[in-house]
Amino acid sequence: MRGFDSRRTSRLVASSNDISLVIDKEGIVQDVGFGDENQAVEQANEWLGKPWLETVTVESRPKIRDLMSVPDSQTPSVWRQVNHPTDTDSDIPMLYRVVTRDADGHLIVVGRDLRAVSELQQQLLDVQHSMERDYARLHQAETRYRMLFTLAAEGVLIVEADSRRVLEANPAAGRVMDREAGKLVGRPFPRGFNDVSEDAIEALLNQVRAAGSADDIIVRLNGSERDLKLGATLLRREDGLFFLVRIAPHGQAEGQTSNQSVLEVIQRAPDSFLVTDPEGKILTCNQAFVELCQLGSDQQAMGQPIDRWVGRAGVDIDLLRKNLRQRTHVKQFSTILRPEFGEPIDVELSAVAALDADPPCLGFVIRHNMRRPAAPSPKPDEPLSYSLQNMTELIGRVPLKELVRETSDIIEQLCIEAALRTTNDNRASAAELLGLSRQSLYVKLRRHGLVDYSPKKED
Repeated sequence: MRGFDSRRTSRLVASSNDISLVIDKEGIVQDVGFGDENQAVEQANEWLGKPWLETVTVESRPKIRDLMSVPDSQTPSVWRQVNHPTDTDSDIPMLYRVVTRDADGHLIVVGRDLRAVSELQQQLLDVQHSMERDYARLHQAETRYRMLFTLAAEGVLIVEADSRRVLEANPAAGRVMDREAGKLVGRPFPRGFNDVSEDAIEALLNQVRAAGSADDIIVRLNGSERDLKLGATLLRREDGLFFLVRIAPHGQAEGQTSNQSVLEVIQRAPDSFLVTDPEGKILTCNQAFVELCQLGSDQQAMGQPIDRWVGRAGVDIDLLRKNLRQRTHVKQFSTILRPEFGEPIDVELSAVAALDADPPCLGFVIRHNMRRPAAPSPKPDEPLSYSLQNMTELIGRVPLKELVRETSDIIEQLCIEAALRTTNDNRASAAELLGLSRQSLYVKLRRHGLVDYSPKKED
């Protein structure tokens, strides 16, 4: 088209778009125009004199090549979205199309700034993610509520305040009222109680609705001589008012009398008893364990690992825990107990795992090991066998490395004594017999306490 002024045309086109570019036939940006200077792209001035292909990100360059390859016609190209890199982490999204090409091969390109659209899309995604997180939290809360509602030992009914219909009932409520929980749902409340109890329950619900609270009452079912304890709480929700009715056998609602007696017996038991978590940290212990470990109080044991006092650290308790996971109980496990003061004590340990409890735990009973045989008295002519027997008694109490070192010292001492006996206490001859220097022999004599050694004369 003759007389075509690409720069003026680009500014005319830019007035109806966010941005316009003039690209020469070599692909170099010759001019940049903006429809609104307030929304100008700051980096655009840096594009002047540069290949248009180098102003976009790597993944956008094939799209730029497609735009620059439009035929010599007046038909605009399709819109293509590309990204311009910036010094920050975010790119500038733009939507481009080629409007026309002049006789000299210059391209008039118009573009739309997509940053506002991108921000709106990001806000929409953030809102969607927030809603998904809220939904997940609500779902988890509802799941926990359902678990507590189902597993609760106390019977619970959700009753609509206006219609007095049972909306929900947990299994414990069905057991208390001698009826399946599912069959309680939809029934009028308090149907199933005797006349006196129905009047008392009606009065209780009216008082709870008016004052918000009321004392628990004792009621009975029709044809039953068993007393039940019943209480109610008012629930206000968006869909109306509801009563949360609690019902349990009278005298057992607390459910703690028998358990408290068992705990009192364990606390006074003569054998040591303690409970740990699955990792072996002590949760509770009785007074016998406190005395056996020579502690000031049970608080010193709370939260401490059991292998601080029981067994060889990292061996016995780990072995016990593996066995408990497989068999749930272990009987008569011989080990040692290391009190705060004094020598280790031979003990016998029994353990049980309650991994399905809430919280999961391990129980241990510890008592003195009375079945361990006493070591036999040494015979004068068997010092080595007696020493080795003493060493075997230490297996399980000290690490193998220390046992080997101690055994080596015993054998070394016996060899030196034999050499001195053979040479009639001639230190120079004994050193030569042992293949040692005289100085090395004296060092070993002092280490083993044999400086004043005098060999026994044989008959």
